[in-house]
Amino acid sequence: MSADRQYDIVLFGATGFTGGLTAEYLAEHAGPDVRWALAGRNRQKLEAVRDRLAARRPELTALALLHADTGDAASIEAVAAAARVVITTVGPYVKHGEPLVAACARAGTDYVDLTGEPTFVDEMYVRHHEQARRSGARIVHACGFDSIPHDLGAYFTVQQLPEGVPLHVEGFVRANGDFSGGTLHSAIGIFSDLPGLYRAERDRRTVEERPAGRRARISRSPLPRARIGDGWTLPMPTVDPAIVTRSALALDRYGPDFTYGHYVAVRRLATAAAMATGAGALIAAAALPPTRALLLKLRGAGDGPSAERRAKHWFSVTFVGEGGGKRVVTEVAGGDPGYDETAKMLAESALCLLQDDLPDTSGQVTTAAAMGDALITRLVKAGITFRVVRTG
Repeated sequence: MSADRQYDIVLFGATGFTGGLTAEYLAEHAGPDVRWALAGRNRQKLEAVRDRLAARRPELTALALLHADTGDAASIEAVAAAARVVITTVGPYVKHGEPLVAACARAGTDYVDLTGEPTFVDEMYVRHHEQARRSGARIVHACGFDSIPHDLGAYFTVQQLPEGVPLHVEGFVRANGDFSGGTLHSAIGIFSDLPGLYRAERDRRTVEERPAGRRARISRSPLPRARIGDGWTLPMPTVDPAIVTRSALALDRYGPDFTYGHYVAVRRLATAAAMATGAGALIAAAALPPTRALLLKLRGAGDGPSAERRAKHWFSVTFVGEGGGKRVVTEVAGGDPGYDETAKMLAESALCLLQDDLPDTSGQVTTAAAMGDALITRLVKAGITFRVVRTG
């Protein structure tokens, strides 16, 4: 990719809640040598974000502001052509995301987002992977809580196990935090069009190349093989298992036959029952236009909790890996999953693509395949823990 782009990083969506947190993180951690800019459709709101950043960092008074609107193709093309890496927090992605993916794929511009929408990820692979591969662009979806702790956590776990043997890894998610308005809107969009989700998955399978002699599968068992203590587990049908298994298909280190199971872990049966009932109710309500409209009003896409409230939030993901006669338990843990840590992971992903010595990849790639050890190193320095709990 050309190094003479006008900007190293452009952040699209900084006027939203998580986008604003991402801008604040870049302001503190990008460093003086990174040329970055904010992009959006509302100049006045962008100026307000810049003023907030400049109040803490006076050197950002002149931070560039770019016009970008997903309904204005020329503005999106201009942003992609001007940047080495584009970050976008503008969702729901299945509704607003494709123009920027397409523009980055054409321009050879690296791209990161925080989507958890499997339909969008699969559709973008079908429509734009080959173009991105030819241009050299790295299109990296799911660079927030969906799916970095799970993708890099499974990658970290696999590295503790023997090579060249079948491996079985299970992830158990615990968290205390609020979901964002954007996450709610994305989830409702997914559940309102389940046939579209299955169609996108099928279409991807028809065009995606698979490595000879290796396979990677998602465990469909409602009960995990491992136990991690007292409590209850439920299958967690998010985008994360698909991201993990795609990393496994991309990297030989996962062995010839890799299986991944993904679960949420809770301490009380009542909590597990409430989660299962709530998920079923949300799926049913999202399928009907009147109730879907009511759900969308529960929380605005730009809303989020206070800093004081976020400071009390946390997440941990415990992984149990087995293979070649060895068993390992690892953990990835951090603070507020829905906002602070997501903004951190998203910004560090962009900085990693920009600055680090990485494997030679292009097209739609996962965080493990594109950044792997380099991104883990960055996240550990930023306060997210990756550790081996025990081996056996």
